[in-house]
Parts: sequence; C-alpha cells; structure tokens
Amino acid sequence: MMDPRLDDRSAVTTVRSLPLDELDLTVVVDNETDTLSSVDAGVPQLPELVSLLRRIPPSFRQDGHDCVTVFDHLSVACHGLSVLVRGQVGERRGAVLFDVGPYGRVWLDNAERLGIDLAIVERIFLSHWHWDHSGALPVVLGAVADARRAAGLPAPVVDLHPERPERRGIQQPSGVFAMLPDEPTFDAIRAAGGTVDVHAEAHLLADGMFFGSGAIPRRTSYETGLHGHHSFRESSGAPDPLIMDERFLSAEVRGRGLAVLSACSHAGVVNASLAARDHYPDAPIELVLGGFHLAGAAMESRITATVDDLATLVQPRIVAPGHCTGWRAKAALATRFAPAGYAPCVVGSRFVLSAGGPA
Repeated sequence: MMDPRLDDRSAVTTVRSLPLDELDLTVVVDNETDTLSSVDAGVPQLPELVSLLRRIPPSFRQDGHDCVTVFDHLSVACHGLSVLVRGQVGERRGAVLFDVGPYGRVWLDNAERLGIDLAIVERIFLSHWHWDHSGALPVVLGAVADARRAAGLPAPVVDLHPERPERRGIQQPSGVFAMLPDEPTFDAIRAAGGTVDVHAEAHLLADGMFFGSGAIPRRTSYETGLHGHHSFRESSGAPDPLIMDERFLSAEVRGRGLAVLSACSHAGVVNASLAARDHYPDAPIELVLGGFHLAGAAMESRITATVDDLATLVQPRIVAPGHCTGWRAKAALATRFAPAGYAPCVVGSRFVLSAGGPA
C-alpha cells in the first residue's frame, strides 16, 4: 500500500511566484556537451558556441573576415547538474543557482567560460542531497560569497532541505554499494560564507520571482523512486528509494507559461510536473528541464509510460532532458517531441523565455 503522505494533495497550500518578463536559464554543469547540433525553429535555446561568438571579441582578421577563437572556451561536461536561473520583472532582477554539481573546479571554470558574474547569485537552491548536485557547494559558495562581499552585497543564502544524510549509495544486484562521497555539512556550508536557510515546505525565492517546492506527491503508478537507493546516517544505512527531500524549482513567464526544473526526478518527472501545476493550475507548462533519471536497467522500463504521460498529461511545449536521463530515454523523447519540442539540456547552453509567447 502506498504511504498516504506521498499523495496528500489536500495538504497542498498554493504558493505562486510572480509572472516574469523574462527567464534566463544557463546550464553550468551537465553530463553532456553539444555545441554543434542545430536548434529547431521555435526552441528558445542558444548553443554555447553562438554565445561565445557574440561575447568574445575577434582575435584577428583573415581575408576581410573577423576570426574569433572560441573552442578553447567551451565548458567541460561531467556527471552532475547546475543551472543558473535568472529572472526579471520590470526593472527588478533576481538570480538563483539551482544545484552546483560535484566538482568546485569544474563549476568555477565553466562559470568563467560562460562569463557569469558570481556576485549576482543571491541564493543557492539544492534540489536534494546527492553529491553530484551538492559536492561543489563549499567551493562554489566560497567564490560566490567572496564576489558578493567585494561588491558590497550580503552573503548568499543556501536553501537546503533540513533532513541531511551523511552519505548515500545504490546497492547493486551483486550486493555491493556504489557510494557517493559524504555530503557537505551545515557547518562547512556556513564556514564557506553562506547563510543556511532550511525548507521542507514550498516557498518563494528572490522576492517572489521563483518557486521552490516541498515534498513531491507521488501520483503515477510507475514512478516508484530509485531502485536500490540507501541513505546513511550515523554510519547506519537504510533503504530510501523515495528520496523525499527532493525538490524542484519553477518559474512562470507572463503570457508564456511555466518552466519546471527537476534536477534528478527521483520522484518522477511526471509527478514533479503535476506538482508544479498544483500551484499554477491555469498556466501551461512551457519547459521541463533537468535530469529525468530514466537510465539504468531498473529505470528504463519506465521510459514508455513517462514519455506518454509527458506528451498527453503534462503537455509541455518543450522537454529539455539532461544529466541522468540516459540515451534511451532521450531518443524516445526526441522521437515524440522533436521537432520544435525537444532541446537537450547540455552544458553551456542557454534557454531564454521572454514574455508574450514563443517567437
């Protein structure tokens, strides 16, 4: 029998962020790099190469043409996810970093290549306690805190779920645990220069520009968590397939709809999308971006049902799968949503959603 707390929609308190004039998503860390594939008409994705050509001045001229050296500026892919989320309402601007990936050096190098001003990051929102999303926190946070201090701005806030495990891992069919490294401690996060702000419930961020979820209700029959997953506290491990500390981030763009960022979709990307709709019942879903976690033998049986429900129940205009989605699921999603509705979430790319609807 399903735990009743997993589908308690009666307990949902509607929280809704402000409609934005513009939402800008920059993928700072992802498993994959692809700056050469074409982008379908109507997809608001800007490849990294295009951004670099616009931003870097010509280094010389050849036969009357500008020459811009860009390939030594491309971001590096690694197993993890981090997205810089920027919003604008009138003259007001806000920026939240959604996860940080595993390696501080990779994040900082990519941020430099992408021309990111670290001082604009007001808050770091951690989707869930998994090292490929949280491991870089002390390094990234320290750099952001230094940049904000130099700019005369307050320390960044780190938005965390209060139920932190010491470490997590996945038990393999052989019985061996594939372990993630230890999670950063609250003390280490504070020592790096951040103000810790814990939230288990839904809340608004950046003066109401963005929405951070609480626990995600589990509604579908097939999105049953991560098979073999265990959490360890005080050196004692226990099965934890549901990963109830997972949270998504969303934002509404005026006249366009809702963007949902689901970092790993351990709750299921369909469940996360439906939970976002609870708070924006009259808004279409414009974009679902992040890791859909449909990779691995135990997860791949869910691909068909997930793709069907995304297409018929959630109905996003664009899916942008990345990180832990897996190539089989990406192929199925591309078959269903392309052209014009498929835009892979690869490192270095940007998605810019402006008010008023698709161009």
